[in-house]
Amino acid sequence: MLNICERGPGVRQRPAGFVQNFHELRDQCLIQKKQFTDPEFDTYDLPLFYDIPKDGFQWRRPKEITEDPKFFVQGASRFDVRQGQLGDCWLLAAIASMTLNKNVFSNVVPNDQGFDNNTYAGIFHFKFWQNGYWVEVVIDDRLPTHRGKLLFVQSSTKDEFWSALLEKAYAKIHGSYEALHGGNAEVAMRDFTGGISEMYKLDKVPTNLFTIMLKSFQRQSLMCGSIYKDKLPDPKKKGLRTGHAYSITRISYIPLPMSNSIIPLIRLRNPWGNCSEWNGRWSDNSDEWLNIPQQLKQSIGLIKEDDGEFWMSFEDFVKYFSALKICHLASEHLDREAHVTDGEKKRDLSILEGAWVRGSTAGGCDKFQETFSSNPQYYITLEDPDDNDNNNMCTVIIALMLKDTRRQQKQKDKSLSFGFYVYNLNISKSVPKPLDTHFFENNDPLDRVHCSEFKPREVCKRLSVPPGKYCIVPYSSNQNEQGAFLLRVFSEKKNNLAEFDNEVGMVEIDDKIKKLALYSKKNYDSNEKLKKYFLKVAGNDKEVDWMDLKNILDFAMKDTGNTKFSNDVCRCFIAMMDWDRSGKLGFKEFERLLMAIRQWMVIFKTYDKKNKGYIKGFELRPALSSVGYNIKTRTINTMCHRYANKKGYINFDDFIMCAIRLKTTIDIFKERDSENKNVASFTLEEWVEKTFYS
Repeated sequence: MLNICERGPGVRQRPAGFVQNFHELRDQCLIQKKQFTDPEFDTYDLPLFYDIPKDGFQWRRPKEITEDPKFFVQGASRFDVRQGQLGDCWLLAAIASMTLNKNVFSNVVPNDQGFDNNTYAGIFHFKFWQNGYWVEVVIDDRLPTHRGKLLFVQSSTKDEFWSALLEKAYAKIHGSYEALHGGNAEVAMRDFTGGISEMYKLDKVPTNLFTIMLKSFQRQSLMCGSIYKDKLPDPKKKGLRTGHAYSITRISYIPLPMSNSIIPLIRLRNPWGNCSEWNGRWSDNSDEWLNIPQQLKQSIGLIKEDDGEFWMSFEDFVKYFSALKICHLASEHLDREAHVTDGEKKRDLSILEGAWVRGSTAGGCDKFQETFSSNPQYYITLEDPDDNDNNNMCTVIIALMLKDTRRQQKQKDKSLSFGFYVYNLNISKSVPKPLDTHFFENNDPLDRVHCSEFKPREVCKRLSVPPGKYCIVPYSSNQNEQGAFLLRVFSEKKNNLAEFDNEVGMVEIDDKIKKLALYSKKNYDSNEKLKKYFLKVAGNDKEVDWMDLKNILDFAMKDTGNTKFSNDVCRCFIAMMDWDRSGKLGFKEFERLLMAIRQWMVIFKTYDKKNKGYIKGFELRPALSSVGYNIKTRTINTMCHRYANKKGYINFDDFIMCAIRLKTTIDIFKERDSENKNVASFTLEEWVEKTFYS
């Protein structure tokens, strides 16, 4: 099940720049009898970036490369992916793995295209998952060649072009072919599936890792293995390549008849698709296969060819490989014809969007004790343990991904360092909503995940926990570091991911604020003196407009440190108190306004302890709560975007504007919510009038 939850703090934005409509563009080209040329990804001089002789380099369409090009030749398979001169083995390993799942593949590579004379117009399209959305990427079919041959990825069949065109589409979404040089297979697997990718470093292997791999393979997860340059012992002696990624195409236990036992084996594929293969135990021509029955060898797909694919033992895999990457799929991508049990159909993937906003939710890591509780908070409820778990535990994978592009991530010195904490809410005596500073001071996290060394785009953690409620707190390392993110939770059973936030509504004004507001009354002129001045300014109708109101407020506030209100604030004061829409206030309305202003001033001064004329954005939520307003985190984010400065500070005038807008909005709603059901109805005309006036 894929659960796109209610949005979290931050703004939902679809990726920009990819709005070309494939079918419309193809129809236009067919009518005009011309081939499509993509204005968003034009040809350029690739020899400037690669050691390619300029003599013989050309961008060519498939019909200029071979006489009878095909999009597919007998369908798509992992053997259609052979690496060229571009260092994108990580991408090609992910593509080869993707071909093993027909649902995933057909979603990324639509089959409504090809080189048929009736529909071919030099245009193709593909789909990738980006920042929580599926994005269609349209390309023309001009491909880089040297002396008539493809420079980059190509199929083992010379007339087949789906893999080369897919590589070009992925290059387009990242800006260029050069952007694909070097990368991580888990990123590409995620972009092909929208699934959650986790990585295991193989220097410290969990005892149940092969079980995790086998279970993941049975559930059609995509997997790749990588070898880093510093891996010991030297993999080159065994036919492996360092700094390279391999597809994992099968996981299996193989019975050993001679010893009446079983051995865990892994089948991998080198994206080069040639004779560069593992030559150790269980390789294509090793003696270990001599004692395995021919029928069993056929059933597991043993092929002894120089095609880059080979088997090796799990023990040797851990010994020679550096990292394992697994991408877990949401249920809608599972192939129902494959071996999927009823329990496996219940897998749940939930998604929430969020953001760290300066002065609001960018509270930093836990060393910033005063603001850490301001970070976004989410809770998951795990009700049912995993099937066949003897300890009645729940498996949950939590992933936090920056909403960022690969091009931006190339600037690693500018990318965020971030992570998340997980807290067990089942063992705490007091659980405020949201969790406050006191909670974090008195409760240790269940787990913490942090990125710092490589600054990846996503961090991930697998947990095995008892059923119950848990809180996830995403953070950026430093206070006021802004960024948008996706929080995703993958579990065996339903996980009920939601914001851990208070409910919007009115609460009692803090008694301390009430007393301070009444006490501050003595600092103002007496009511009689103020009323006399009000009537003098008001004139015959005994009402004042916003310009008169500014004059009267200057008079009323002359003994409060020369507090003056701007023109915009005075206009908002009129809108807030002017229920008859006359554009003016009478004295009774003015008195109510003055009482509200006194409360707001007391609140502001309570948090502006050093009398600097501003409060921190982090203090906005408690400030509004003390005057009777409970506001959700995402609304606080919006307020800080609008009223805080670049340092996250809110000055007095902007604080008053924020308070007025909040009060007016709630008053408008409550006017229509006569039955107090938190539901109100407006026509468009009414809503435009009321919101504009507010």
